[in-house]
Amino acid sequence: MKILILGAGKMGSFFCDLLSFDHETAIYDPDPQRLRYTFNALRFRDLGEVDSFAPRMVINASTVKYTLEAFRDVLPHLPADAILSDIASVKTGLPEFYAECGHPYVSTHPMFGPTFASLSNLRNENAIIISEGDDLGKAFFRELYGRLGLNVTDYTFEEHDETIAYSLSIPFAATLAFAGVMKPQDAPGTTFKRHMQIAEGLMSEDDYLVSEILFNPRTPRQLDNIIEGLAELKEIVSRRDSEAMAAYLARVRHNVRLKSGK
Repeated sequence: MKILILGAGKMGSFFCDLLSFDHETAIYDPDPQRLRYTFNALRFRDLGEVDSFAPRMVINASTVKYTLEAFRDVLPHLPADAILSDIASVKTGLPEFYAECGHPYVSTHPMFGPTFASLSNLRNENAIIISEGDDLGKAFFRELYGRLGLNVTDYTFEEHDETIAYSLSIPFAATLAFAGVMKPQDAPGTTFKRHMQIAEGLMSEDDYLVSEILFNPRTPRQLDNIIEGLAELKEIVSRRDSEAMAAYLARVRHNVRLKSGK
């Protein structure tokens, strides 16, 4: 299959390396510096080069801020039956775009990123395939993600956004709250250092991506849950209530599926 990848960042380069030995692959990026180390694939700096390539599938690996713009720019250069696909972690605007673009499409979300995951070993990672979309496109990504050993879940666009509000907004917000009040320490403990590593990783992400994930309309409800949980913990600590603390910790252990150790 002829596959065009939009964006030669970390994820675009990852998919290019992954696909280029089994498919005729091209990668487009207007920045030539990002194409320097591309191997075994055609390198396009101008969208006019896409016309003669005539891809069967387009994988949009542009940053979230430019996902829709990248699609709109490439559309005039694609065959009418080219399958559009995105791997965006934020799907805002994509259902409406796909409904109007006139192309078959498939939307997925590999739930790993270059900041924390080891792209050479993804067997404990997850991916979401949006149930709306083209059957051929979904089958393609199901096989691809299965080959990587990913745990694949099917969600609608609506279910995806709900899941992201829970699985990304909560840890993002908790990490920001920690980093927002923390102070440098000369002798930090192991737990502190681990939290700092997570905070440093989050802060290396694109600001627009972090903002858009937190701007999910479902995020405020999750933030309310965090605030309520902290208020309960604060009250227990203020009272120095050992029984309430034991019950609180037992509930938390249950939530994270850990045994009490007794």
